[in-house]
Amino acid sequence: MVNPISQLNKVFDSRIRIGIMSALVVGENVNFNDLKALIDVTDGNLATHLKNLEEHKFIKVEKGFIGRKTNTTYTITPAGEKAFRAHLDALEKIIKGLN
Repeated sequence: MVNPISQLNKVFDSRIRIGIMSALVVGENVNFNDLKALIDVTDGNLATHLKNLEEHKFIKVEKGFIGRKTNTTYTITPAGEKAFRAHLDALEKIIKGLN
């Protein structure tokens, strides 16, 4: 039997990345400012974690404009959703195993 701890994805070790992925898995797309307010982090901290998730191809970044103002939105990729759900399943197995 596979140990559920070995099924955890190290990319999701950060509370900020879990927050980002949680917001994206339930929302169609979320913009930078909404994510920043939701997770309560600085611009630089959020940008660093978003870049990591983008490098792993777990999120997709779309840059555009609303009027003259830049607007960056993020969506979860199919690979990102699969990896995040597998991570959550592993956490659930660990929790249930402790009872």
